[in-house]
Amino acid sequence: MSRLVDIGQLPPVGEVPDQMHAQVVRSERFGDPETAFQPEVVEVPELGPNDVLIAVMAAGINFNNVWAARGIPIDVIAVRQKAGEPFDFHIGGSDASGIVYAVGDAVEHVSVGEEVVTHHGWWDPADPWIKAGKDPMIAPSASIWGYNTNFGSFGQFCVAQSHQVMPKAPRLTWEEAAASSLVGTTAYRMLLGWEGNTLKEDDVVLVWGGSGGLGTQAIQLATTHGARAVAVVSSDERGEFCKQLGAVGYVNRRNFDHWGVPPHWKDSEGQREWTAGARAFGKAVWDQLGERRNPDIVFEHPGEATIPTSIFVCEPGGMVVSCAGTTGFTAVVDLRYHWVRQKRFQGSHGTNDEQALAYNQMVADGKIDPCLGDVFRFEEIGRAHHEMEAGAGSYGNRVALVGAAEPGQGRR
Repeated sequence: MSRLVDIGQLPPVGEVPDQMHAQVVRSERFGDPETAFQPEVVEVPELGPNDVLIAVMAAGINFNNVWAARGIPIDVIAVRQKAGEPFDFHIGGSDASGIVYAVGDAVEHVSVGEEVVTHHGWWDPADPWIKAGKDPMIAPSASIWGYNTNFGSFGQFCVAQSHQVMPKAPRLTWEEAAASSLVGTTAYRMLLGWEGNTLKEDDVVLVWGGSGGLGTQAIQLATTHGARAVAVVSSDERGEFCKQLGAVGYVNRRNFDHWGVPPHWKDSEGQREWTAGARAFGKAVWDQLGERRNPDIVFEHPGEATIPTSIFVCEPGGMVVSCAGTTGFTAVVDLRYHWVRQKRFQGSHGTNDEQALAYNQMVADGKIDPCLGDVFRFEEIGRAHHEMEAGAGSYGNRVALVGAAEPGQGRR
């Protein structure tokens, strides 16, 4: 065993230290991510037979660990302890690029020394659902790695199941490689994973948060499949950025004020005002398309503030697909615009291996840009989540360096 090494350094490949530096959340610190995350020295985790130990070079920053830091909508530490986990802390991080340092006894397709990235779909291979050949991300045991599970990428070493481990694209730096797997594979599943409403040529796709992590990947996936993406953004500058990624246009949501839970259907005047706002928003989408076309797919994740409008403007027979609720979870659906026009409201969570590998290959082939935005130091992981929650910072995906001493390393 080697000794503890400083952030930005690595022991020789294959030499695993007893301890590591990590950014740690504890229950007594739940709240603002800037203070909930604190650096600590912890034991390097042990491996199960199907696990892989990765020396983390860079770690992606995602909104799920804003929730972990605040202890909402669930206390991930308490949930794991109730299931029998002995640790009273959370080491998050659901995106990693790094180098394999050790593998479990049953691992066959991953070797020490490989440069890899991870996807965030985690499940128990003994789960009867999975043994029956069903989609593993719908299994009772399905979890999001680095959120529901411990020892994610915010430590010098992380533990992933071997099926999560994918080849790193040689053309990418460590920080570029760590930037987009969670959002990209999530977007791939949302747009291509739901039979009957999968992305196809000439579809119109309305992408909420177009300049953010999820949105940048959704726009590119739509474009590469011959669809037309219209981004929803909070500024014209963000909209122009989305057009550079391939969006045909954008709608600035700040030009509208009907957001949130609509008035009750018995409130006739309130309903008239809300409907006028929703119709005006829908017309703005038409204006960007240059024709009266409603979105075949609405790519959702804000939730409470936007679901009513998304359902309203969606094409009859189309799909509103949602993977989150960053503005809140109490989303209201007006069934008059849902059952009569036979629209689909689909939840989507995580990724399976097939979807993740397909997305990763598109990145490796240069068809998808990870859209790297701000790069943080390991010590700034708490601040990175604080800024993400506040909507501050640059466009695209945020990453923290861990084993990489400086940006720009890792490209071959």
